[in-house]
Amino acid sequence: MAPTARWYGQTFTGLAPGSRQIALTYDDGPNDPHTQRLLEVLAKHNVHATFFLIGRYIQQQPQIAREIAQAGHVLGNHTFTHPLLIFKSEAEIRQEFTQCRDALQDAIGKSSNLFRPPFGGRGPAALRVARELGLEPVMWNVTGYDWNAPPAEKIERKIAKQIRGGDVILLHDGGHKQIGADRSQTVIATAHLITRYKVEGFEFVTIPQMMEKLAVS
Repeated sequence: MAPTARWYGQTFTGLAPGSRQIALTYDDGPNDPHTQRLLEVLAKHNVHATFFLIGRYIQQQPQIAREIAQAGHVLGNHTFTHPLLIFKSEAEIRQEFTQCRDALQDAIGKSSNLFRPPFGGRGPAALRVARELGLEPVMWNVTGYDWNAPPAEKIERKIAKQIRGGDVILLHDGGHKQIGADRSQTVIATAHLITRYKVEGFEFVTIPQMMEKLAVS
C-alpha cells in the first residue's frame, strides 16, 4: 500500500525531483456538490487535473462525470465499489475494473486507460489484471491527508512539506463510503495551492501530460 513502492511492478508516481510540473489528482468522486465547486476553482485558474472516479458514483451522478470531461480534465478508473484489492480474487478485481470502465463509457462515451487502486492497495493480481485490460497504474508521491476533512490550512501545510517538483498530489473530491462527503476544505486548499505554486513557477498538468514528459525525457 506504500504509494511509491514497486515490489510487484511499475506504477507511475511522477517525475524526478526538480521538475517544474505538478499534477493534481482527485479520488472518490463524482460527489455533489463539491466536485462542481472544485471544477469552478480549476476553471478560474485555468488548471486541468485528473479525477479517479468510483463506478457506482458515476452511475448515480453521470452528469457530473460529463461536466468533468467537458471541462477538459482527465478521468481515471478507481474501481466500481472501492474495495481493498489485495483481498480480492483476480475475477473480482477484473469485475471491479470492467464495471467502472463500463460506467465511464456510458457516462462520457469513452473509458480510460488510467487506474488508481483504492487505498493504494495493489498486489501482483491487481497489477496483472490491470495490464491485461490495458490499464496504467497511477499512484502518488504527495498527499494532502484530506480524507477526514481537516481544515484547508492543514491540507496545505501537509502538501508544502512534501513538494519537490514533478509531484503527483493525492486529494479527494468525494468519499468512498457515500456520496455527499464534505470536501469544502479540499476545494479551498486547492485554490490556495494553485495560487502559491504558480507564483513559484510551477506548471499544473494532467497525468497524461506528465507521462508524456517522462516519455520524451
